[in-house]
Amino acid sequence: MSAFTLDVEKGLHPPSPLVAKFPSSPQDSSISLLSPALSRATTKGAGGQDSAVTLLAAPPTPDAKDSSRTLVQPTPPKEIPPLPLTKTKSKTSRMIRFRLWFNTYRKFYTLTVTLNFIGLVLAATGKWQYPRQYTGAFVLGNLQCAILMRNELFGRFLYLIVNTLFAKWPPLWFRLGCTSTLQHLGGIHSGCATAGAAWLIFRIVLIFIDYRHFPAVILTAGVVTTVAIFISLASALPWVREAHHNIFEGYHRLVGWFGLLSTWWFVVLGDSYNATTHSWHWQADGSIVRQQDFWFVIVMSIFVILPWVTVRKVPVVVEIPSPKVAIIRFERGMQQGLLSRISRGGLRGGLLEYHAFGTISKGRQSGEHYLICGVQGDFTQSLVDHPPTHLWTRQLKFAGVSNTSKLYKRGIRVCTGTGLGAALSTCLQSPDWYLIWMGSNQEKTFGKTISALIASLPPSQYTLWDSKERGGRPDVMKLLKETYISWGAEVVFITSNMGGNTEMMEGCKKEGIPAFGTLWDF
Repeated sequence: MSAFTLDVEKGLHPPSPLVAKFPSSPQDSSISLLSPALSRATTKGAGGQDSAVTLLAAPPTPDAKDSSRTLVQPTPPKEIPPLPLTKTKSKTSRMIRFRLWFNTYRKFYTLTVTLNFIGLVLAATGKWQYPRQYTGAFVLGNLQCAILMRNELFGRFLYLIVNTLFAKWPPLWFRLGCTSTLQHLGGIHSGCATAGAAWLIFRIVLIFIDYRHFPAVILTAGVVTTVAIFISLASALPWVREAHHNIFEGYHRLVGWFGLLSTWWFVVLGDSYNATTHSWHWQADGSIVRQQDFWFVIVMSIFVILPWVTVRKVPVVVEIPSPKVAIIRFERGMQQGLLSRISRGGLRGGLLEYHAFGTISKGRQSGEHYLICGVQGDFTQSLVDHPPTHLWTRQLKFAGVSNTSKLYKRGIRVCTGTGLGAALSTCLQSPDWYLIWMGSNQEKTFGKTISALIASLPPSQYTLWDSKERGGRPDVMKLLKETYISWGAEVVFITSNMGGNTEMMEGCKKEGIPAFGTLWDF
């Protein structure tokens, strides 16, 4: 029978709650952490009276030392069912909420839009002539940067460079900055798209001011391009994306493609017309190729098309452990921290419905990876009601925040429900990452495949909290803070719903625990 070792100062009550430390010898530790069971123990206080304390099983610290001052036998869970931790509520200050709201995403967006706005004002007032002469370069440069920030290949390249050069050795603040920058590249995407649209309006205004010098076809091309880009931007507004996701997918993608085609039309016409002589120059003298607008559009088109070249129809095996979840098995092992876009294909699905899910794999050598698809809409419901034998997917996966786990010596991956899909691979592929998974009726809901993957981890590397078995949710921050300290973690990655993410991010910010939460901007 193994025992907990409790460090108690002589003649003093220990602080509550206590974190039980495991012996450093592997032979002395056989406690399963399938869930952080609570046990009642008795110790002597300063007056010699018995004092009941609550012990919370915690993962081993990297430098834990043996201690034999007080040994407390854990209560078997079958005799006394573990109770949920008491949840303590505390009000979060406005400053903490503001710091979380004004995250790196919004900082990037603000910086990008502000710099472009300054240039726009200088150009509009005539104090900077270059943008007035080459407005198209500012329009297309911003739009190209916006597309680049959302390109899978470019993103994977950035993650590879950062993970290769800065793994574990730089100061923690620098590594946290790298993760934050990579996670919030969407701020540059949104900022450059907004700025590009603003420069486009400026370009159209300049043309209409001198409309007598331009043919109607150029004016028409400019207006059509502007309308298309603004519809694409409007469909990506947060409230549209969250409340009407299919509308976002359709308009942002299809109208965006139309906007790219109309941009080609506008650029070729504009670069082929001489407003001074009021004449077209269609000669094959290379004049268009020498224009920077032309090359901006070339690069934009390449980065738009490239991800679609990797789309393939692949065989899948679908497991339906419950009406709430579909577990999809794909061939091919994956590195951790990647997300996969899938579609059922067809004219509508192949163009409009590519949904992203975290991949679960033991590594590239495993030969397989899994997606956990929780039922939340028509697409995921169809996976349960009519399991497919094949799905369309982009073979070029895009990286998520977990991909930067290589930067840290030790960390915690906390998730709720189907968020396990984005979290489990990190812990499967690295013994330095600890898994905390909270959910309801976990094994019955998610099935034997997922349970077997978790069971392949050492018991000291994970905590499962089944709210149905335990009668409620834990005090998440108490559990997270104690695990963070005992595991010797440097950072916490969170994948949860909006409410759970907010609760944990606010709690971590309050406790000074570096944490990165869930994003809904892709």
